[in-house]
Amino acid sequence: MNDNITGKVIVITGASSGMGEAAARHLAAKGASVVLGARRAERLNALVSEITSAGGKATAVATDVTKRADVQKLVDTAVETYGRIDVLINNAGVMPLSPLERLKVDEWDQMIDVNLKGVLYGIAAALPHMKEQMAGHIINLSSVAGHKLFGGSAVYSATKFGVRAISEGLRQEVKPYNIRTTIISPGAVKTELLDHITEQDVQKANQDYVGEIGVPAETFARLVDFAISQPEDVDINEILFRPTAQEL
Repeated sequence: MNDNITGKVIVITGASSGMGEAAARHLAAKGASVVLGARRAERLNALVSEITSAGGKATAVATDVTKRADVQKLVDTAVETYGRIDVLINNAGVMPLSPLERLKVDEWDQMIDVNLKGVLYGIAAALPHMKEQMAGHIINLSSVAGHKLFGGSAVYSATKFGVRAISEGLRQEVKPYNIRTTIISPGAVKTELLDHITEQDVQKANQDYVGEIGVPAETFARLVDFAISQPEDVDINEILFRPTAQEL
């Protein structure tokens, strides 16, 4: 049975850890050619070695998603190496939660640059190729925080609500080009994301909560698999998932 993943060229940002790394392993094992971007080149190269040693196809490109040229190079490398880009997973994100009154303005800027502008740069790089192919799939990462707010999440939630708005606008615009779009909104997942929180009280509260109920990053990989593996005439537009124990 064709799972609609084998042979596809899939670009993943934020692929050096967490959900991006899990998705890279999973999709490569299903027969996709994965092109992986992140700032930590050493970790990317180790992941590529792991995938290729297991018989998979993978390429690494050091990528800072806040730099448009980096994201363009990542996507162009996929096309130059494998001839096309079938899926872009805009996974890179940061989550330095804090109450607004603590005025962590540099962290606000960082979330806007990574979570919003990084997604837009990915779309800008991939969309011309997909329009020319008359096919493609763009998967953007939002969050449960893109549906509701919780303590310290005002700016983070704003970026993730924004990702959903951008994605819905994209969905409406790309219908003539046979391009699919998916928003994935994870709940509590055990990754390095909480390491970005510099406010110790906020970090501890979130680490305790996610440590207790969070699901592994492989959960995300399976849901990416689900969205991609549908027949080309089926467009899974949004997936919101949580651990069963998560009430928020």
